[in-house]
Amino acid sequence: MNPVTRRVHVRVPATSANLGSGFDTVGLALDYHDELTFTLSDDPADTDAHVNIEGEGAQTLPRDETHLVVSTFRRACRTFGLGRLDFTLEAHNRIPQARGMGSSAEAIVAGIAAAAAFAQEGELNRSAIFDLAATIEGHPDNVAPAVFGGLTVSWDFSTAEGVGSVPIPGGEPLHGGFHTVNYPVDPAITAAVFVPDYELSTEKARQALPATLPYRDAVYNVSRVGLLPAAMNAGALASTTTASDTASSDTASSDTADGDAAVSVSAASPALAATANTLLYTATQDKLHQPYRAALMEPSWNLIERFRSHGYAAAVSGAGPCVLVLHYGDAREAIDAIAAEDLASGHWRVLHLPIDTAGVTVERG
Repeated sequence: MNPVTRRVHVRVPATSANLGSGFDTVGLALDYHDELTFTLSDDPADTDAHVNIEGEGAQTLPRDETHLVVSTFRRACRTFGLGRLDFTLEAHNRIPQARGMGSSAEAIVAGIAAAAAFAQEGELNRSAIFDLAATIEGHPDNVAPAVFGGLTVSWDFSTAEGVGSVPIPGGEPLHGGFHTVNYPVDPAITAAVFVPDYELSTEKARQALPATLPYRDAVYNVSRVGLLPAAMNAGALASTTTASDTASSDTASSDTADGDAAVSVSAASPALAATANTLLYTATQDKLHQPYRAALMEPSWNLIERFRSHGYAAAVSGAGPCVLVLHYGDAREAIDAIAAEDLASGHWRVLHLPIDTAGVTVERG
């Protein structure tokens, strides 16, 4: 198969996994991106990938076939029926490495999305990209939001030996392997990501986890993670009540001016914000993984505890050591004030980010 274009530009968001209670299942896309451009070579004698890197990882990442984007791109090209493509990769990296913001998931998704864009025209087959990315990564919590954007909940469905899928009445068979569901996120939800000047490998963080857990701790997390989709879209919870209240109000006061109606909606916003932030705080509680990893990232854990003591929904981002703070509404000044000493130390920086709802995007040509 010949490529449909000579150049592909890929944009992939940073991600935060777990969100406290959703260990290895929940992910969130952040409006903070790496951008990569793949340009095919015109020289038939040129058989190597040429890698140029700017930004994060410029001094540490490999610039040959061992680069994760390159190796993933090669594998995806084979999967999508392309031959060996020789190319130059221009990587403009903003996502910090080994900090818990999904840098490896970004690299994997970028390589697969680029191969898919070279293989066929039209919209990306996001399901195919997700399937391959989750297989390569080994777990879906970061790759899912990188592919689809927004809030995702993912799982690995196991079938009996020799059975590839389970028939679903009235629907497509449910195949074994990774799956994900994408949930809407209220645009008023913002994320503050505190990035420290130290790293923590995912492997080391996993080694800190116990082999068994108390049953009550598992129940504790199940009750919290079930709240996450509602907490991230609290406005939907109020919609039925709001519609009912509005209908009653319209019946009682049919001559209310438009301006008065606007004031009424505005007055309800603080109550909605309070509900949303209460749900966010509760939904990000965790007993499965963060307490066991706290000793590996004491500065991060101390910052999380400080935020939570002030009522903010703070959690480790992924395996850490970044700290994620979720909030409904603009609380930038208050959040920065709580972390003022840490920020002044020079060991931390903060990124105030909206939620990315697009996931990976590509441009051809």
